[in-house]
Amino acid sequence: MLLGVAAAVAAVIAVASWMRAGRLARKLDALTQSYWELRYDFTRLRSQVARLDPETAEPEAPAAPPAGGGSFISLASIKSTTKKG
Repeated sequence: MLLGVAAAVAAVIAVASWMRAGRLARKLDALTQSYWELRYDFTRLRSQVARLDPETAEPEAPAAPPAGGGSFISLASIKSTTKKG
């Protein structure tokens, strides 16, 4: 008897949890959709503002060279050619 009641309570809790997870999944989908719509609108409006007033638009800054005047050194040139054995 007690085992049957515990199983019924567990089943009710499982169904309630399943329903809540479904609602949360739908809410997450709606929030994700809203986020991407806002990002799209923001980018579109930013480009419109840049076309209307190019002086106030933020220019795309090129990547800065590494400090210290360093240059690219390949990993293969650093590796030792002698084998330890």
